[in-house]
Amino acid sequence: MAEQPLRLSVEPARVRVDLEPVGRRAQVPAGSTVLAAAHSVGVELASTCGGRGTCGCCRIRIVDGAVTPLTENERQRLTAAELDAGERLACQTVLAADARIEIPSSSLTTTQRLQLEGHEIEVALDPAVVRVEVELAPPTIHDLRADATRLLDELEPDHPTIGLPVLAELSPRLRELLWSAAVAVHRPANEIVAVQPAGTLPLGLAVDVGTTKLAAYVVDLETGETLARGGVLNPQIATGEDVLSRIASANTDPGEHRSLQQAVVEAVTHLAENLCDEIGACLEELVDVVVVGNTAMHHLFAGLPVRQLGEAPYVAATSAALDIPATDVGLFVATGARLYSPPLIAGYVGADHVAMLLASGVAETDATVLALDIGTNTEISLACGGRLWSCSTASGPAFEGAHISNGMRAAPGAIERVHFRDGRFLVQTVGDRPPVGLCGSGILDAVAEGVRAGIIDPRGALSKSHPLVVPHNGRPACLLVPAADAGHHRDIFLTRSDVGEIQLAKGAIHAGIEVLLAAAGIDVGELEEVVVAGAFGTYLDVRSAIRIGLLPELPEEHVRQVGNAAGAGARQLLLSRERRARAVELARSANYLELTTHPEFADHFVAGMGF
Repeated sequence: MAEQPLRLSVEPARVRVDLEPVGRRAQVPAGSTVLAAAHSVGVELASTCGGRGTCGCCRIRIVDGAVTPLTENERQRLTAAELDAGERLACQTVLAADARIEIPSSSLTTTQRLQLEGHEIEVALDPAVVRVEVELAPPTIHDLRADATRLLDELEPDHPTIGLPVLAELSPRLRELLWSAAVAVHRPANEIVAVQPAGTLPLGLAVDVGTTKLAAYVVDLETGETLARGGVLNPQIATGEDVLSRIASANTDPGEHRSLQQAVVEAVTHLAENLCDEIGACLEELVDVVVVGNTAMHHLFAGLPVRQLGEAPYVAATSAALDIPATDVGLFVATGARLYSPPLIAGYVGADHVAMLLASGVAETDATVLALDIGTNTEISLACGGRLWSCSTASGPAFEGAHISNGMRAAPGAIERVHFRDGRFLVQTVGDRPPVGLCGSGILDAVAEGVRAGIIDPRGALSKSHPLVVPHNGRPACLLVPAADAGHHRDIFLTRSDVGEIQLAKGAIHAGIEVLLAAAGIDVGELEEVVVAGAFGTYLDVRSAIRIGLLPELPEEHVRQVGNAAGAGARQLLLSRERRARAVELARSANYLELTTHPEFADHFVAGMGF
């Protein structure tokens, strides 16, 4: 009998696909479509035609990576401008190598949960911009005063100035309004910023530019009421999840820096436009703007240089408050509207942290309070004895779901709560959807429950003797959700590497806290309150955070979760000139500690990694 040839089974090459800004990563066989890759990890791309390329719903953009050429279906359904911008259809785009894909929110059937609410203290209304109603006598042969003079005479004794943009449209505007108008005056600058129809309410726009998310609020400047609020993901994520990646990208060439700036300003403009539509207003009615963000986001939004933020000693281009025409950054609202951003404390303690301290009341307290805004970069402040100490630590993107084997952001299907009971893990997901991955609060819970159950030892290693710890990709991993219960029909694991990411994050935060306590000359037992801000801080389980050492070991009732207090602080800055003055005092008086050169940081960091 003739010898049969030996046939070897060859596994098809697999490629990695990063799906941004949803924060999911897929490992799929080369030759898979982007649509299939997205669906394999629970990212619900719209595709009403079933992937045949006829509906045009699954639009994406290739950031980098090798994919197949355009198909005829794509040429028919995408405009020339869309094709020039790099748009493709996910169902028609086949992956040949590792790739990074940007998915616009319009292509998703569900959206990520964004934190918009935040605790805030009440402030007395004293906005920077006020409305003055005027009734002007039209010019006659006996009254030949210039239009601007006529208006300014009516506004005596303040006699504000009129900038060229407002002046350029003043004459036709007054005639269109039949000489009856609502004049918006920016009081610190003593400048007319808009001439609007009589009775028009002065509206303000407050924006929190986060590394991951943008939150915006439209506020009635006369009543203080927030009329509309909304959030979107920061489109800069397509360039990099963390600020250092974006700084590096901006430094490659001036065009990339401009692209990052334009992307976030355009996203804020679209968000503001949608919020105005909700209340029957228009962008031109926004007469004042406040923007807060960490130092890198602040600089990128304003178009300031960021190279020095990525190089020691990591200094800001400016730490002073910004008060500039909104058009200087490409934000077109009321003609002469100004943009205000509070001062920064340091290179990595930004305007958003100052806004959070204002809104949460930490800036005013006589108590001993620790305040944290936990994220990729965690800002920490300690108020004690009427003084303030601040620092910043690179806690990494684990709390956004990044660098976690089954990590994702807080979209439907993300595990946000984990509890171990009767020998198994019970999970709760965003939107009560079948689980497809872990968001930040879920990762924290999974580690804390693993420690409690003895699955994770004090060093962070997984106990191989536990029945839920099984081999996965050649290494032990803890099974959280079996494939039969998962939305994508694959096991969801917690790996040793995942635990390590949490250890690194909590070690960095622990070290920052210890350095601040030592600077103030107190120990942890003297803390009267811990304030936790930000989206992750809103949804974390305080017990889990204390159990693993992310937060100091205090009674749970001493921990106050304040949500998006940075956004709340931005609204305060819209409504109160006193808050703007207080922000300047706060930033000037804060004692900033640079952790990268602190002699005790490394020891505290190592000590903080254990459980």
